[in-house]
Amino acid sequence: MKLPRRQFLHLAASAPVLPAVSRIAWAQAYPSRPVRIIVGFAPGGTGDILGRLFGQWLSERLGQPFVVENRPGAVGNIGTELVVRAPADGYTLLMVVPANATSATFYKNLSFNFVRDIAPVAGIIRVPHVMAVNPLVPATTVPEFITYAKANPGKINFASAGTGGGIHLYGELFKMMAGVDMVHVPYRGGASAMTDLIAGHVQVMFDNVAQSIEHIRASKVLALAVTTATRSEILPMVPALAEFVPGYEASAWFGIGAPTNTPAEIVDKLNKEINLGLAAPTIKARLADSGGAVISGSPADFGTLIAEETERWGKVIRSLNIKPE
Repeated sequence: MKLPRRQFLHLAASAPVLPAVSRIAWAQAYPSRPVRIIVGFAPGGTGDILGRLFGQWLSERLGQPFVVENRPGAVGNIGTELVVRAPADGYTLLMVVPANATSATFYKNLSFNFVRDIAPVAGIIRVPHVMAVNPLVPATTVPEFITYAKANPGKINFASAGTGGGIHLYGELFKMMAGVDMVHVPYRGGASAMTDLIAGHVQVMFDNVAQSIEHIRASKVLALAVTTATRSEILPMVPALAEFVPGYEASAWFGIGAPTNTPAEIVDKLNKEINLGLAAPTIKARLADSGGAVISGSPADFGTLIAEETERWGKVIRSLNIKPE
């Protein structure tokens, strides 16, 4: 059947609009079923806590369950690869952590490229770490610890949530800058590492404040210093490590990512809701205990942070020649 010229031109002009209309309608209907938030570490760590906090917020806001699924292993890379391989439809999200940036340089044979294969959705928070020791360690200040470590080379164990992760690299950076020899002991997550620090199986850990604060307050571990360039408001009496080791600075950051090619309309919807959560009094109160700074902003803002951190720690890993154990 031959269409009249006017009708043909009308249909031709409207054809390119249909996919866009379909995407918008899809985004408006999203989510229509449960959404997974993949955390690449064991339960109990900061990423897990934040995933559950914002999973609950998004569930309440969007009317579908946002369920945390822990997939620990390979410093978060097992969980990350799961998300990379998932359909780009907004139903599988990733809790993005510092290890995602460091792994890009640390592991040479990953089957994915994090910056290329994970789309930034929204930043959540940037938090200081704290140099915490078991109370039986004969040191109550950083200078005393350095003196003790130099007198006992290779006899002090420092714990991490896994080789190549932020906690590991912060310890390695301290070793280099302070000139001490400590043995790295990796765990499958920050919570189990902290358990062994409290028990005295390891002596020191460069844990993030959010995970350590209650143990510090209960005197189960002793905070010697925070790893940020200046002191933290949540631990105002604890000095910055840079006061004793000039130039030292390290902090953790967290956010949400999705498979690349997830529709922009869905990414923007999630970004908007997460930013609203960051401004909500109930969530602000929960985040205050982390002592960190909220990093609300656009997906592009979070992408810039990821790129900068990937480049920065890549230089550290290469300069220290840190390799998988």
